[in-house]
Amino acid sequence: MIAVLMVGAGGFLGAVARYGVGRGLSHALEVQWIPYGTLVVNVVGCLLMGLAAGLMEERGWLGPEMRAFLVIGVLGGFTTFSAFGYETLALARQGSLGAAAANAAIQVAAGLGAVYLGYRLAGSG
Repeated sequence: MIAVLMVGAGGFLGAVARYGVGRGLSHALEVQWIPYGTLVVNVVGCLLMGLAAGLMEERGWLGPEMRAFLVIGVLGGFTTFSAFGYETLALARQGSLGAAAANAAIQVAAGLGAVYLGYRLAGSG
């Protein structure tokens, strides 16, 4: 039960941080030909996920509850793209380059397709 609470608390903090970064960048940048807030959140989230994973693997950093709080909660609430990046890199590091490429292609295509389908089901698009 402690792990569930840690994930929930971390998820709250990550989601609030994502909202703050996105809102802050949308107000700070006048020209927005791409969604900079999402781009920054995804890249920073992936950087932090790589840093955390490296520290956990190499140095045994953090116990299970704090890992759940930080990785699943905070970073998962901040951006699930970081989990996608980490899992794809893990496949590549295991030598499964085809699986890594397939994972990237499938996730992007399926995600975009699902958003489109959702719009169509809602009567839009």
